[in-house]
Amino acid sequence: VDLGCVRKHLSTTLPDYMIPSALVVLDALPLTASGKLDRRALPAPDFTAAVSERAPGTAREELLAGLFADLLGLERVGVDDGFFELGGDSISSIQLVARARAAGLVFTARDVFTRQSVAELALIATESTETVTEDDGTGDLPATPIMHWLRERGGPVDGFHQAMLLQVPADLGLDRLTDALRTLLDHHDALRARLVTTEDDTWTLHIPPRGGTEPRITRVDATGLDATALRARFEEQARAAQARLAPADGEMAQLVWFDAGPDTPGRLLVMIHHLVVDGVSWRILLPDLTAAWHGETLQPTGTSLRTWAHLLTTEATRRTDELPYWQSVLAAPDPLLGSRPLDPRQDTRATVGHLELALPPELTEPLLTTVPALFHAEVNDVLLTALALAVQRWRGQDGGGVLIELEAHGREEFTEGVDLARTAGWFTVAHPVRLMPGTVDWAEVTDAGPALGRALKAVKDQLRAIRDHGLGYGLLRHLDPETGPTLAELPSPQLGFNYLGRFATGDPGEPADWGPAPEMGAMFGGADDAAPLAHTATVNARTEDRADGPHFTAAWSWATGVLSAQEVRRIGELWFEALTALVRHAGTDGVGGLSTSDVSLVELSQDEIDLFEDEFADWDL
Repeated sequence: VDLGCVRKHLSTTLPDYMIPSALVVLDALPLTASGKLDRRALPAPDFTAAVSERAPGTAREELLAGLFADLLGLERVGVDDGFFELGGDSISSIQLVARARAAGLVFTARDVFTRQSVAELALIATESTETVTEDDGTGDLPATPIMHWLRERGGPVDGFHQAMLLQVPADLGLDRLTDALRTLLDHHDALRARLVTTEDDTWTLHIPPRGGTEPRITRVDATGLDATALRARFEEQARAAQARLAPADGEMAQLVWFDAGPDTPGRLLVMIHHLVVDGVSWRILLPDLTAAWHGETLQPTGTSLRTWAHLLTTEATRRTDELPYWQSVLAAPDPLLGSRPLDPRQDTRATVGHLELALPPELTEPLLTTVPALFHAEVNDVLLTALALAVQRWRGQDGGGVLIELEAHGREEFTEGVDLARTAGWFTVAHPVRLMPGTVDWAEVTDAGPALGRALKAVKDQLRAIRDHGLGYGLLRHLDPETGPTLAELPSPQLGFNYLGRFATGDPGEPADWGPAPEMGAMFGGADDAAPLAHTATVNARTEDRADGPHFTAAWSWATGVLSAQEVRRIGELWFEALTALVRHAGTDGVGGLSTSDVSLVELSQDEIDLFEDEFADWDL
């Protein structure tokens, strides 16, 4: 079968968004014993058809193309392909910087945004054989804005954690694992931290010298357990591990090894207190733990968390010019989300509701690649446009905008000489955004009409107008004694959003080695039952790269005393309707194009940009 001919034939009948991103030839469809399609037996689709044809022509391009492909799960990448057009995001761009530096090529995460293709990065990257210098991360560090955010919420924090469940070799070995964890603790300063609090509720972190922190590993016999029994054992041990976390005593990490015997792959629960880990950190720590178990030397870590915390304190005094902007974001009315305002005494972690929704690969793949590429946007721009439209529809708003607390990775390059690509810690930035997609009739959303494109361009420009992805808000709100009280008096967003990026998930058919366990998939987390909720509703989104392709997954949590499960499901379904419509819209002729933030060197309105694009649409530029 000539797949090129099949694709060409489909293009004569179907719009672009309905043409599969990957075509796979099978001799026969695999069936279960009952005669139904066995989806697990289907081979993984090959998405390389989406990449360009021009092959690397230099050693640099060859290296970068390989790194692109490895990070994005593709067999190959052409030199003209953009990192974000192929599904990359801000978190994976940090991984790209770290891996390139380890191979001797130096560029920044900001370079990846401005020079997105293999060819462009190869031109501006510098070669270096120097080892990254690690600064001394030991001693006391002041509370960062995100630590202040947690402190102000009140309630217990001991159980606040993130975790992953890994599939590990049967011969893992307790001694060998202990040595690997000890190496990890000595290498990454944050994992050795101890939370120090004073009577006036001031927080600092104290990081002791290397060599003084003992690994905490619990071995659990899981020999012969079936999937149900293993799940029950895991849930029991996860609760016990959470109870052992004690940041005031320096107990920041707990590992639980589910030993299934000498011939069966085991499972390893890695649980770390959220004070010292974030979504980017997991991409650093898990490969390092694996490398340490194999006896390999770990790459240098660069700028320490302690140095970063002090830099933030200094930077706070230089951001006062941003105060009017943040006041304007929070000052406008924000209609009530639910039956009443959030009450920290009633609305705690113990009362939270949970809902998970997912999009299939045929929608996820173009959502992460085609749509952002057409609009010169990031994945977050697309996701937040659809979310704002959905909330407006659910509220019955006729425009007016939506106030959201947005989380970002926080590793911004606001000063020279900082390298955080391999530093573990909680660097997250949380800041308010007021998204104004405009007045869009829902019928035009479901019809994938042109108003969707206008809304995406508007939201993209609004997000790009925020300096350093919102870093300044936390500095002014929590580190500047002059501006902090002013911002503290303003209302907080009722809705929280965080896109965690892409995660590989375990495949039961793969050989047993280090990797995500098929039972749990991506990163998860939790907190103490008595901890107050930060928002009326929160959505933590992620992309899971499974055997059948990428799945976009949204995990909703909410205060059950304020919102019902039906209400949250309705918002989630409206969001997915808008995302699906954006994918369909991207298959329409003539959509996409530039917005005002793309032409910042000249003063053009969106209407003027659209006129220029219409005029030159037929030119082969």
